[in-house]
Amino acid sequence: MQAFVIDAFTFSRLEEQRSGRFLVTDLPRLSEESANAEGGLDWTLQGGKDKLGHAQLQLTVSGSVQLLCQRCLTPLAFEIDSESVLILAKNEENADEIDALLDDDEVDVVVGSKTFDIKDLIEDEALLAIPQSPKHAVCPDQPLASASTTAAIEAEVGKKASPFAVLKKINGRT
Repeated sequence: MQAFVIDAFTFSRLEEQRSGRFLVTDLPRLSEESANAEGGLDWTLQGGKDKLGHAQLQLTVSGSVQLLCQRCLTPLAFEIDSESVLILAKNEENADEIDALLDDDEVDVVVGSKTFDIKDLIEDEALLAIPQSPKHAVCPDQPLASASTTAAIEAEVGKKASPFAVLKKINGRT
């Protein structure tokens, strides 16, 4: 699969905008994390400058991927809806300086280049958005506990002897 490369600084300076769609199968690292190849990501990239004049990219990624539920090991549809602001730096040293100057956890500073692969950027954003251990709220093949089952369990719990009653028996004070 070919890379989607831009000159990040020119893209920002000209305030260009691009958008598109990648299928999960187009993104190999995301494919490895997915339960199957279903789904895709819509993305928008907008160039510009921040309030201090630094080149920046605003990235929006949304779509659906199928993850593997860690409880029942069946596919789980997960909706990605992510927005990020990336400030571009000329090199690692400059990135550290900008990061210290901004002191903002909502903004990431990355090293830009004339061969900036935005497909990798989009895939990174999707990977950061998915949960580390995805789980259904209620797994599809697990029966819900009925009211009578819940009441029976609560009644059984209520029959258990108090730990203090056990201590009284040991002490001989029944």
